[in-house]
Amino acid sequence: MVMKTVERQTGVALWRQIADRIRLAISNGDYDATGMVPPETTLAAQFGVNRHTVRSALAALSEEGLVRAVQGRGTMIERKERVSYPISRRTRFSQGLGRQVREIGTELLEHMQVPASGDIAEALGLAAGAPLIELSTVSSGDGRPLSTAVSYYPAERFPDMAEEYARLGSVTKAFAAHGLADYVRVSTEIVARHADAQELVLLKLSPGAIVMEAQSVNADLSGRPVEYARTRFAADRMKLKIET
Repeated sequence: MVMKTVERQTGVALWRQIADRIRLAISNGDYDATGMVPPETTLAAQFGVNRHTVRSALAALSEEGLVRAVQGRGTMIERKERVSYPISRRTRFSQGLGRQVREIGTELLEHMQVPASGDIAEALGLAAGAPLIELSTVSSGDGRPLSTAVSYYPAERFPDMAEEYARLGSVTKAFAAHGLADYVRVSTEIVARHADAQELVLLKLSPGAIVMEAQSVNADLSGRPVEYARTRFAADRMKLKIET
């Protein structure tokens, strides 16, 4: 295994770079043979840093629940399988998780009415300034936060979207309460990046964690857009499966 070394004077803390490298190695299965992260002395020599820096990186990964220090043994990898989430013509959170988790949770963090602007207005086929219902949510599986989203809905067509979502805990059911029985995915764009400060809190991640951000548009069966969403998935907990 060859692991890219850290880079100094980049503005990114060394411990964070090391945490990223170890996280990637775990994801790639580089430590599967032992189930353990290499000793601190080995990692320190590998990255050309002191043990304190390595210890900070491991502490961050421990906060994420990715590793666990075991007295007398070292740092053990916590075996938590990623949840596979399909993105297809009909993408539904609960159905997508299927039997991979025992309990699915959704939480409405806040909601408000905002004017449509920029890319959101264009994606929803609305004039600038048209009223939208904005929902901020967090979704979880078996108590682990999996994703957080900010979603927008035309207020004229779905005036009670926030209330219905809070009552029913489902976008699909909230649409149905407004008379929309079915809808399909029109487009999805996905990028990977480091989680920002708010995402670290909402998804219970440590600094340096990676999220996959999906910007998506859903429409009714006539092609009229009904939802624009920006969803951020915890990359070490979920994998996205594109289905055609």
